[in-house]
Amino acid sequence: MRLNPYGEDAVNLAADLANHRPESVDELTERCQAAGLMLESPVTADDLGRARAALDAWERVVDATGEQERADLLNRMLAEAAAYPRLTSHPGTGWHLHYRDAQQPLGSVLFTLFAVGTALHLVGRGMHRLRRCETTECNTAFADTSRTGRQRYCSQRCANRDAVRRHRARAALT
Repeated sequence: MRLNPYGEDAVNLAADLANHRPESVDELTERCQAAGLMLESPVTADDLGRARAALDAWERVVDATGEQERADLLNRMLAEAAAYPRLTSHPGTGWHLHYRDAQQPLGSVLFTLFAVGTALHLVGRGMHRLRRCETTECNTAFADTSRTGRQRYCSQRCANRDAVRRHRARAALT
């Protein structure tokens, strides 16, 4: 996965980590590497704490009640993560942009990825394309990457569960 231009891949990584928070430095390391993130230095307990703070901030953006609130929260994240873009090349990846200062610890990198990636996702696809699953018993956050922009559920399983519930409710009325 190439996390450039920081859009869909970064916002999906944020959702994945937010929905199943890493409990250890090793788990954070493994999940970031599995997502294709190049780690420039060893991951520390400070990185885990900073990643958790980034996920807390990101979830506030997910749970915003309107576009302006979402933009304001995201602008705060972007201001905290502000750095000028830089050309960089990791072994085997070729040249691409990083929207962060060089040699940042992973926690700071994740904060920036989540902020910039979410901002690019929302302005590119629509401010409504970040939400929680509509199934009552599910609280999963997701980025709507559907073609139509009307995704209501985090997964097909939740969509099916809700369809069965609606069907049974209609059948009970007859």
